Amino acid sequence: MNPQAKLIFITSLLLGTTITISSNHWIMAWAGLEINTLAILPLISKSHHPRAIEAATKYFLVQAAASALVLFSSMTNAWCTGQWDITQLTHPTSCLILTSAIAMKLGLVPFHFWFPEVLQGSPLTTGLLLSTAMKLPPITLLYMTSPSLNPTLLTTMAILSTALGGWMGLNQTQIRKILAFSSISHLGWMAIILAYNPKLTLLNFYLYALMTTTVFLTMNSMKVLKLSTLMTAWTKVPSLNAMLLLTLLSLAGLPPLTGFLPKWLIIQELTKQDMTPAATIISLLSLLSLFFYLRLAYCTTITLPPHTTNHMKQWHTYKPTPTLIAILTTMSITLLPASPMILTLI
Repeated sequence: MNPQAKLIFITSLLLGTTITISSNHWIMAWAGLEINTLAILPLISKSHHPRAIEAATKYFLVQAAASALVLFSSMTNAWCTGQWDITQLTHPTSCLILTSAIAMKLGLVPFHFWFPEVLQGSPLTTGLLLSTAMKLPPITLLYMTSPSLNPTLLTTMAILSTALGGWMGLNQTQIRKILAFSSISHLGWMAIILAYNPKLTLLNFYLYALMTTTVFLTMNSMKVLKLSTLMTAWTKVPSLNAMLLLTLLSLAGLPPLTGFLPKWLIIQELTKQDMTPAATIISLLSLLSLFFYLRLAYCTTITLPPHTTNHMKQWHTYKPTPTLIAILTTMSITLLPASPMILTLI
């Protein structure tokens, strides 16, 4: 892709995100979301492969429908209450439509079908943007409207997202699809706590974005797209593989690592809100996603699984680990002891 064109698209992404997260008026928020959608489309379809074109078409149709629903929701609210302010979304029907619209934008169950397909058709760097940066504006809108949203609906969608994200990721062999289902599962954790403590939703999103960025950049550096190539990548860059193992375990939420912090705080908050059954169910469902993270980790570093085909081992390269990946990995696995400081910041 032409560097000038890429610069324009990246700048537009930053502009759209900034407009949405800093706006008070629904029309400005909607305009920011539209700029974002239009800026990411060329980045999805830049390879001109039929699958990439298909992914871009699906993404455009879903995001256009969701944007129309956002506009419809805000207009219904303005019609009934006279308020265009984002924080003044009080009409129950508007809140219901907005929850559906943002669920479509994010890929929450039952509007999740587009996300794994779009991620599978995109390059790894664009997949990283779709999984992290493109989710920030919709989550900001949820954060601003959280007092008005229906807790029962959010809890139901959250538990379904964690269940389906776990179940459907179990039999995947494509790494981008596994990461897409991982994203759906994490969104469930963010949605369940939104109505009770929205700051924890944001904390969960930031830490999820940090760990997912590390995984995507490591995969991009190793040029790995599916499990069979991941199995033979350990000869190429052993240090990156060890870092990827720890980051995957952190993404799964295992205790000594960073990923445990949001899960711990969310379970604690749910228990305080007398929602122990929901906390128990979502904790048990996260074991499903733990299984496919362990499967990825197993293929990454521990051993080659038994198979009949002989894979060619890759050449060992003595390139140093990129500094950005090293910093992100360190943060992805060591932030748990700093949790008191992190909690004072949010």
